[in-house]
Parts: sequence; C-alpha cells; structure tokens
Amino acid sequence: MTELAELEAELARLKQEHRDLDMAIDALESMVAGDQLQVQRLKKRKLHLKDHIIRLEDQLTPDIIA
Repeated sequence: MTELAELEAELARLKQEHRDLDMAIDALESMVAGDQLQVQRLKKRKLHLKDHIIRLEDQLTPDIIA
C-alpha cells in the first residue's frame, strides 16, 4: 500500500469514528439520566479526532505556491 493510500484509509477510519462518537453523544444526551462526565469525555475525544482529521487532510492536500 502506498503512503497516500494509507493516509486516505486512516482518514476514512477517523471520519467514521468521529460520526460514531457523534451518534453516541446524541444518544447519551437524549437520555433523561445521561452521564454528563461520559458525554464530556466523548466530546473531548471527538475534538481530538477532528484535529487529527484536519492534519491528515492537510497532508493529503498539495501545497499551492502563490
């Protein structure tokens, strides 16, 4: 597998995990006795994933010299 393909596969995996966390957060928040500490942990993980996704997307996007 080439480095580009590996980065694209990792990016796809991270985006899927980000979507899964979004659904888990929504489910926890909709519960009457939702665990707020768990919600905060999931949101923190989601932000970390988003940062990682942005870094990978930057690596995949070629630099444009102005």
